[in-house]
Amino acid sequence: MDRPPLLADFIDRHRRLFVLTGAGVSTNSGIPDYRDSHGNWKRTQPVNFQAFMGEERTRQRYWARSLIGWRRFGQAVPNDAHHALAKLESNGRCELLLTQNVDRLHQSAGSRRVIDLHGRLDLVRCMGCGLKIPRAEFQDRLGRSNGDWLALDAADAPDGDADLEHADFASFKVPACEACGGVLKPDVVFFGENVPRDVVATAQHHLAQADAMLIAGSSLMVYSGFRFVKQAAENKIPIAAINLGRTRADDLLALKVEERCEAALAFLL
Repeated sequence: MDRPPLLADFIDRHRRLFVLTGAGVSTNSGIPDYRDSHGNWKRTQPVNFQAFMGEERTRQRYWARSLIGWRRFGQAVPNDAHHALAKLESNGRCELLLTQNVDRLHQSAGSRRVIDLHGRLDLVRCMGCGLKIPRAEFQDRLGRSNGDWLALDAADAPDGDADLEHADFASFKVPACEACGGVLKPDVVFFGENVPRDVVATAQHHLAQADAMLIAGSSLMVYSGFRFVKQAAENKIPIAAINLGRTRADDLLALKVEERCEAALAFLL
């Protein structure tokens, strides 16, 4: 595989890379992304935290769509981009991999120095008592409570969602926490919800130890990820990005590669 010379040189010249990944890393694993090449939404924005917590109908809509979407999302496997970044770590070149994705595909590919900035979709958390259960277990409960929905199918949407735009969700039954009766929510950071402070602080600590930053597959339109690029720029840490289309940080980049992540990183394999 040919080495993209500028990207290969950037990686060769830096021994401790802080890697930030987004949805573009996982699209080749069959998980759709949110935004187009201009950074605009491709579809309706994801569920809002306040609406999810405050409205039963929002929880019905979310879990109905997720019941259908999880069947394929939960079977996704890493692609060459994930494996390439795992190889970067195994070669001792990765200070940290900070991912905005919730699919755990970096870990499945073998990466160990990973922070899931926005949480993980394979767990469900009770917002009352804090109990966490595997998503596969909750999927079984959802299916038992809503057997007539299991025959439905729909196009995949980002983060295990499915496009059931015209369904009537009023009859959908959302199980409560078996321990305390509380609201169950995927263990991810929704829009309108804050990333835990300790997660941010740990990532910032690792960024301070890095000698360069590599962004893969993110438009950086969400501030929770963009803040780390701002920190790198303020600390004079060189930044390279692989992304199809514009990013929020284009004016901060030392190098930009407009190519699919798995193609741009294939030389690492």
